[in-house]
Amino acid sequence: MEILDCERIAKAKRAFTTRRIPTERMRMLLSPPAEPKAGDLVLARIEALGHHKSVELPSGRKAALAATDEVVLAYGNRYAPDQFEAIVPADLGPCHMVAAGGVASRALAWHDKTMSPTAIVPLGLVTNSCGRVLNVADFAVAPQPARLTPPTIVVFGTSMNSGKTTTAASLVRGLTRTGFAVGAAKVTGTGAGNDLWSMMDAGACAALDFTDAGFATTYLAPIDAIVEGAQHLLHSLAATGAEIAVLEVADGLFQSETAALAKSPQFRELTGGVLFAAGDAMGAVAGCERLRELGYDVLGLSGLLTCSPLARREAGAANAPVYGVKELTDPATAASIVSGILNPRLMVIAGGAQCLYQES
Repeated sequence: MEILDCERIAKAKRAFTTRRIPTERMRMLLSPPAEPKAGDLVLARIEALGHHKSVELPSGRKAALAATDEVVLAYGNRYAPDQFEAIVPADLGPCHMVAAGGVASRALAWHDKTMSPTAIVPLGLVTNSCGRVLNVADFAVAPQPARLTPPTIVVFGTSMNSGKTTTAASLVRGLTRTGFAVGAAKVTGTGAGNDLWSMMDAGACAALDFTDAGFATTYLAPIDAIVEGAQHLLHSLAATGAEIAVLEVADGLFQSETAALAKSPQFRELTGGVLFAAGDAMGAVAGCERLRELGYDVLGLSGLLTCSPLARREAGAANAPVYGVKELTDPATAASIVSGILNPRLMVIAGGAQCLYQES
């Protein structure tokens, strides 16, 4: 066990995934041999730059990296069809930084157009003054009463980069312009701030993600834990005064955790309606069919396909309205999308909306 002095930890570049853990709690270093777990904090040295040449700090700033830099990351598994598949290694041997948000992992495979991963050398697990390894799960937001849940729109999609975040943020903006206090959360994925900042920039009264629920990433996490995390985030949004919630689910419907989440009766009960983001019409039609089979009310289509007038036309085969950014950010259109899921006792009043929540 090695003491971490304040100067060393202050100089290390702390990643976004570690943002909920106070620096003053990072007191000691558990050196190899040790077996890391998903969510454990690690102090590592950059060995060689690869795909990721910067790390996102808790503030959102991208800090440039160089060989020999020390970074504080969180171990996690990663699933990203456009980048890496990676798993938490069994030891503290050399591995990789596989996400800009600061995820330490061992890359198994990557996209043909992706450079090899940035190589790191773990120096030890970060512990508190008592020698207990710090894990992001221990710093999740405090549980909130579970009895109240706001009307909730969930954004699913065909794949990574199909337009889910743009869809969610655009709806947040449209509903905010209507007068609602809108809470937003991303419930699965890999820790990074971009999606969170997008929700905040769109006007969300509160924005959270799965790192707030105690996950550095959700790949290979137990589905019961992911569902509980989603419930936790939704109740936290309600506690901040959110009158409507917009939740984003990462990746596509065939990704293992997304597929399991979509099938979960508990998650479906949270969902008032779905917007489905797709890159093309075929994916839009197939996705709508699958979600309807699972019992979801598909309120509309969006995503990259809306950039093409012809793709929008073809997507008519899904028998669902198609909304681009312009439509979603329009107050009247946004209000019409959610009108069917609102509590009948919801009253729109001057300067905002007052929602009486339903029992969960």
